[in-house]
Amino acid sequence: MLRKTFLKHLLKAIDTHEKVFHYMHERGYYPAYDLNQLLHNDVRNANKAISMTYER
Repeated sequence: MLRKTFLKHLLKAIDTHEKVFHYMHERGYYPAYDLNQLLHNDVRNANKAISMTYER
């Protein structure tokens, strides 16, 4: 029973991931097949995170 439940949740998560991926890719939010753009976005996001101020 537990195995069936885990499998059900895993398959649902995979299905949801696929839907989100296609949604984002079709709208240009995630350039999955353009490595240069992905790296550019990662560097931009990393620099943005580094420059943020955090409360302690």
